Amino acid sequence: AMSDALKKRKSKVVRSETGTPEGKRGRGDGEQEVRVYSEEVELDGSDPAEDYRQYKLTCKALAKLMNEIQELKANGAKDGCAEVEQKRMQSCIHFMSLKKLNRLAHMRLKRGRDQTHEGKQRVDVLHLQLQNLLYEVMHMQKEISKCLEFKSKHEEIDLVSIDEFNKEAPPEISRISITKDDPHQLTLARLDWELEQRKRLAEKYKESLSSKEKIQKSIEVKKEHLSSLQPGLNAIMQASLPVQEYLSMPFEQTQKQIEIARHLPPSLYVLLVQANAYGQACDKSLSVSISGDVDEAKALAKPPDDSQDDDSGDSDAEEEQEKTKRRRPTTGGQLDDKRREMLKRHPLSLCLDLKCKGTHTHTHSLSVTAGCGCVVTIVSCGRELLNSDTLLNCLYANDQGRETPNPANRYQFDKVGISVFGDYVAELGHPYQWVQRLGGLQFPSETPEVCDSLSASHMESTMKLLRGRVQSRLALHKQFSSLEHSIVPVSSECQHLFPTKVLSRLSRWTAITHHEYTNLSFTRHVSDAGLARETDLFFLAVVERGTARLQAAVVLNPRYPEISPLFALSLSWKGERAGRSDDNLRAIESEVNVFKSELQGPRPGHQLLTNQVARLCVCLDVYLETDGQDDSVEGPREFPREKMCLRTARGPNRLKPFKYNHPQGFFSHR
Repeated sequence: AMSDALKKRKSKVVRSETGTPEGKRGRGDGEQEVRVYSEEVELDGSDPAEDYRQYKLTCKALAKLMNEIQELKANGAKDGCAEVEQKRMQSCIHFMSLKKLNRLAHMRLKRGRDQTHEGKQRVDVLHLQLQNLLYEVMHMQKEISKCLEFKSKHEEIDLVSIDEFNKEAPPEISRISITKDDPHQLTLARLDWELEQRKRLAEKYKESLSSKEKIQKSIEVKKEHLSSLQPGLNAIMQASLPVQEYLSMPFEQTQKQIEIARHLPPSLYVLLVQANAYGQACDKSLSVSISGDVDEAKALAKPPDDSQDDDSGDSDAEEEQEKTKRRRPTTGGQLDDKRREMLKRHPLSLCLDLKCKGTHTHTHSLSVTAGCGCVVTIVSCGRELLNSDTLLNCLYANDQGRETPNPANRYQFDKVGISVFGDYVAELGHPYQWVQRLGGLQFPSETPEVCDSLSASHMESTMKLLRGRVQSRLALHKQFSSLEHSIVPVSSECQHLFPTKVLSRLSRWTAITHHEYTNLSFTRHVSDAGLARETDLFFLAVVERGTARLQAAVVLNPRYPEISPLFALSLSWKGERAGRSDDNLRAIESEVNVFKSELQGPRPGHQLLTNQVARLCVCLDVYLETDGQDDSVEGPREFPREKMCLRTARGPNRLKPFKYNHPQGFFSHR
């Protein structure tokens, strides 16, 4: 009853989550006071920490009331007991407090989320504005860079300098008052001046073209006039031939040469006569000319003036006094003077020119070395085609031109202290025996004899040898230019000697010295056999395929192709192998060196060397492709078998098939 009264007296309370608390009082009778409660307003004034503390206390009090109610019921209290009801009412109040705290927590969470969302929206708006501004900045920077990088056409024009422009341009174009401080206006004015100049030059160009056409027309008229004169001049020249023959005018040069030839030594005169006769009769490409100082030759031919004056009786005494006052020369100086006098060249020399295959090649020149009382010896000292020490060397067998063939020279050299004539070969030239024979010199005794028949008998054979030597060296020079670029040239006439597919390639071709050749380990047997002499040419070739590397030391005799090149081999693959220790390498050497007749090619066999190198590449292919596969090594073969072989090995030495059979295209044993 008391609770009902309290409820009647209690004012009506309306909760609103969005409004503000207001008190309203009605004007009529029976109206009650109305107050609006807003939890959001309470939420603004509450502290989350205080709410949490209140939550802990409420939970603790609720747990205590539940324990007391449990104890009362355990002691026998009934459900309708006043004490139990009171504690139950207090528990409901606590439940209401917990629900209020829960609502406040949810409202606080919702408000935090709303605030976070609003802040995120503000940040997104600011970020979008920032991106827009950055994009505008980037766009402006690109526009600025485009403007800075803009290349105008006028920059490609080479304009005149500013000083020259101000000096030469008229005032209406230069406008110095405006362009002085404005670079843009200055550039425009310079372009206007450039246009004006080009207009003027275009007019001059047109005028020059018109004058050029006029000059060309006049030139054509003059050419027609001159061409009309040519038949008349030819007729005049033909009509004057009898007069020239009658006056001996075409032979003026010959007469001069004959006049000079009178001052030649006898041996060179014989050579001149015989060479001219052979050239006129057998070889029109051979020409002989005389070079040197004629006046010096005339002075050399005059006898020395030995006249003496005997006017005074005491001349002998005066000469003895003068000798005592003079400084006597040393013995070494006297010997040097005598050597120079003995080895002095004759002022005149002969030049023999040969033309091979339409190309004029200066082959050699002949000169005379003579001294006081020295017997004449002809020495070859001319220019040589590829190598001055090898071109004319060994033209005949064992004719190296190291020692003078005149036995009388030996005694004369002993008097002046010349032990070895070879020391002076570089300065004087090589005294080849074939040159002495061409000059008609033979030395059966200490007194040389000049014989025309000797020169005539050797002239034809020697000229043929000279021409063959030059042609072979020209062919070698052409082949070496290809070999040095790792190209092995094979002519169409020799294509059938080799298969179409050769995988081994020449990687290097270099010239080496005799000393370097003898120092190679795999060439010792060649040197010991005397087959590598200092007069020979030596080369080193390297043939490669994959990991295999074959070295070939080549000895080229000066008499190539009459004497074929000699190859010595060394293979670096699965160890080092040489022809002396490996039977198959020795067989390859035989294929290259012994069976050379198959590789000669068309006569005279200038392609022998390159054919030998090509066969060396083919033999290396066969050697590598027919090698047995090691069972311990897995994977494909390093060198797959591409050559067709009847048998890969034969005999106890297991020799490989290196002979190529054409046109069947297979390899077999010899």
